[in-house]
Amino acid sequence: MSGYHPMKHTNSHRSVAAAAVACLLAAFAPSLFSQENSPPVVAEVTASEGSGAAAPAASTTGDTGAYNQPEWVKHRRFSTTRVHIQRDPWEMALEQWWRGRLNDGEWKHKFQEEFEIGLPGRVQLDLYEDWEIEDGDAFHNDFALEIRYGLADWGVLPLNPALYFEYKWVDPDHGGDVIEPKLLLGDEFGDGWSYGLNLVYEREMGGESTEEFQVTQGISKAMADGRVALGLEGKYVHETVAGARDDAEHKVQFGPSVQFRPFDNAHLDLVALAGLTHDSPDLEAWVVFGWDFGAGAGGPKKVHAPISGRR
Repeated sequence: MSGYHPMKHTNSHRSVAAAAVACLLAAFAPSLFSQENSPPVVAEVTASEGSGAAAPAASTTGDTGAYNQPEWVKHRRFSTTRVHIQRDPWEMALEQWWRGRLNDGEWKHKFQEEFEIGLPGRVQLDLYEDWEIEDGDAFHNDFALEIRYGLADWGVLPLNPALYFEYKWVDPDHGGDVIEPKLLLGDEFGDGWSYGLNLVYEREMGGESTEEFQVTQGISKAMADGRVALGLEGKYVHETVAGARDDAEHKVQFGPSVQFRPFDNAHLDLVALAGLTHDSPDLEAWVVFGWDFGAGAGGPKKVHAPISGRR
């Protein structure tokens, strides 16, 4: 089109995105600093001693974080589904991801290096770099920032909701920048069972203006004192592009997952999802290795909650 200037539109999108991220951080700022030196409570809705209200549920494993979140939440049990807040205030971790996607006999490889830090007020900030290998060539794809906010301490609200927002600065050679808000839900039940559910919207700000609506889920059973967990994960994706919103692709994937925790501060996740529809990749697999560095000076100590306090 003779009057179309892609670089001008890209810069405009990025200016708007930068303003949006700044506003988001500003919105969370009161939560960050007002709770920095106070116990992790939830204002009017958290039960207090002597009030007669039920206390938040303790983890079925007996160990909880600063927001009463169970140990499995702090070690990213699901690769496709996030749950609540992983990191306690000033706690830091690194994760290395590999995702392989097989379609029509060809593999595409994506690698991700992720840095995570917990902030006061049930806030977590993650930064990561994505790069890919396709047809034998390696290339940088994007740099991303994600922030999540827990609406309450674990066990206070049903399904422990948290809000999530991610912005990806994509290399212009590989598409437009991407925004991705999510609603994170999850809980535990029975003896060592855990569950997660995410409702996701993803939108490309340029390029083909790809738009996705996703539902991801995971269920898992912990074994061997929490050192091993076996489960199932699945996701549904409704995907369209500009000019063809009525011609959506429907992707359904489902498969097993396993997590190993060889050390208290390490986790290794293996996931393989088979495609169940024509639009789905034949196979999508993940390997995630995470290492937790703990909290810095002055950070919170781990809380050991009595198992008798569980729901």
